Amino acid sequence: MASAAMFESDAVGPDDVRIIRALQVAPRASFASIAAAIGLSEGLVRRRYRRLHADGVIRVAGVVNPGALAQSRWLVRLRCRPGSVETIADALAKREDVNWVALSAAGCEITCATQSRTRQQREDLLGRRLPRTAAVLDFNAFAMLRQFMGGRGHYWADLQGVLSPEQEALLGSEGAPFTEAPVVARDPARLTAEDEKILDTLAVDGRAGLVDLAAAANSTPGRVSRRLHDLLTRRVVHIDVEIVAAALGYHARANLWLRVHPSAVKEAGRTLAREPGIAFAAAVSGPHNLHAVAHCRDLDELFEFTSDRLGSLAGLQSMEVSPVLRQVKQAGTLLAGDRLVAPPHAARVTSG
Repeated sequence: MASAAMFESDAVGPDDVRIIRALQVAPRASFASIAAAIGLSEGLVRRRYRRLHADGVIRVAGVVNPGALAQSRWLVRLRCRPGSVETIADALAKREDVNWVALSAAGCEITCATQSRTRQQREDLLGRRLPRTAAVLDFNAFAMLRQFMGGRGHYWADLQGVLSPEQEALLGSEGAPFTEAPVVARDPARLTAEDEKILDTLAVDGRAGLVDLAAAANSTPGRVSRRLHDLLTRRVVHIDVEIVAAALGYHARANLWLRVHPSAVKEAGRTLAREPGIAFAAAVSGPHNLHAVAHCRDLDELFEFTSDRLGSLAGLQSMEVSPVLRQVKQAGTLLAGDRLVAPPHAARVTSG
């Protein structure tokens, strides 16, 4: 069992960790509901949340799943000329259809994830812009084939046990929990103009109240509540609680590229999903058929984790461990050092 004391740092204390865990379980729960469930005062929960948000430790935002709209998702690895990698990474991070950007391989490689909403948008990025960029020496794109871990339902496994099962039950949960599923839905959702406005508002503030959502969509709170429930249930959007890993004591992050025997890919992916140190895991096309992101406290723990825990994976043939030097963007949120940077129009924190 984890304990709040494990996660104390200059930025985050035990009460903060309990609040973060409560948000992971029910990201849109009111401060009053969170306070009642975890045994703190509503005023304290409100103040601590606002401070965590203002300090860039956490951010709650709605993240659209392009797969639910019949669009594929891709991982891209770029090897760049010395001196150009920062410029290219920053340019990629500014694109709305790129939701994850990291620098690795001694600062010469960029790894990013695309979430293009249309085929034209994807082809523009992967088929024209990146391959023709003079500073890009090598370009590889891999289609995501099956996601095993990530998105809604990834509760940062090391926070499990911070709250009791009874406390988490009091919070309930919104939306469908993440389960292994095809990346591209066979029965894609069709969005209305009203849905798009709801999603745009949630992208800025995942805790935006029904009144605010209704005003943005020129609708009523009752209708917006029904539409939001449908969007969450169909996994068109999930309410993501972004956390700065370093604030919880995790200072070593790495991209893992695994080659596993084809007959063992599913089981290996499911095993990765159960590992507390894994934040994301998916089967992908290309020479490495599994990709994962690991969070560890330091490089020594990363070594122990990859050699002892992952080295014994059934069917594992090879594994490349690529430490992340700098995270530029995660789940659609930019980072400055070890702090999340909310968009300028997201300054107001929901008070519910």
